[in-house]
Amino acid sequence: MTGKTEGISRARFLAGAGAAVTGVALPSGAAAAVDRGQARSGLARRGVVYTVGAGETPATAWSTARMRRDLRAVRDELHANTVDVTGDGVERLTSTAAEAAELGLHVWLQPTLGDVPERDILEHLAETGRFAERLRRQGASVDLSVGCEFWLFVPGIVPGDDVFERIAHLQSGDFDRAAMQRRLARFTAKAARLGRRVFHGRLSYASAPEVDQVDWDLFDVVGVDYYAYFPRRSAYVRELRHYLRHGKPLAITEFGTCAYRGAPETGGMGWDIVDRRKSPEEIKDPIPARSERTQAAYLADLLDVFESMNLYAAMVFEFLTADAPHRPGDPRHDLDLASYGITKAIQDRPGDPHSPWHWEPKAAFHAVARAYCRGRQRQ
Repeated sequence: MTGKTEGISRARFLAGAGAAVTGVALPSGAAAAVDRGQARSGLARRGVVYTVGAGETPATAWSTARMRRDLRAVRDELHANTVDVTGDGVERLTSTAAEAAELGLHVWLQPTLGDVPERDILEHLAETGRFAERLRRQGASVDLSVGCEFWLFVPGIVPGDDVFERIAHLQSGDFDRAAMQRRLARFTAKAARLGRRVFHGRLSYASAPEVDQVDWDLFDVVGVDYYAYFPRRSAYVRELRHYLRHGKPLAITEFGTCAYRGAPETGGMGWDIVDRRKSPEEIKDPIPARSERTQAAYLADLLDVFESMNLYAAMVFEFLTADAPHRPGDPRHDLDLASYGITKAIQDRPGDPHSPWHWEPKAAFHAVARAYCRGRQRQ
């Protein structure tokens, strides 16, 4: 089974849509240093989001060979012990999860099929969850997330026929918020029950806590997409402690920013610097100053906070955004500016959708690798 949100990639809007509801950075939550009731030092799961999908061009279509090379880099160069395998297409998800397990990585498996009927989304979840259970029974380390921010991806919760229309309604607020929450709670409970039937390990869900009012009794791990910005470290700690009341392990299911000056201050809206009405797409005026150092510093600071609070897991968003290539010397068309990837896609023939390409690490990749290596040594 396959599926893909048409016309917009997850990396382009996912984080920002939640922030658009209130115009502020999304808050998050954390549990205490709880891992099956045992205290520990630092993060247990140091990870990165690896998105699978059909790709927007023939050149960026999902590839088994590329996936295998990427996962080896995740393990051997990034020093991660966890990979968040997310996206749509059961075959892509399961092939990637199996490869990650074979490499000894902990697998956080999260199907995110959107803009199709509920029954298709649930079928997609069931197929993925059954495979996760088979991996778990074979001895792999696996958590299953039943999905991500259902209010955005599941039709009928927020008005709108596609994600563009739903984002517009979220921004305008011209809908019944209480009715939205009832619909969201109903679908989340349905997905959790289905997840329990097909998978018998740890279950979670990736929430945007300013929008999602999740009944965490349904899940084993609290999952939060976290794009907050504070000038002081103590503010992150204070905000995260607010969610200790759940008494469950906390997974930061996404966190990140873009590689330009001022990007962290935009919260989850860093992607919104591209004029997508233009062909080819281009960066809006004023073009921000590229700064890989800014992205690297933000990620390093947050990882230090997460480690100090002994959270269960943190997954950097994301390994690569292949459809947002970096174009050195052409800032107007350097779409990587709007990418949360810690690597950058480089085309051999810039602007040609059929061009061969490769990725190169950004400063953020090296910053995360150092942090993960230190965390592993401490443990």
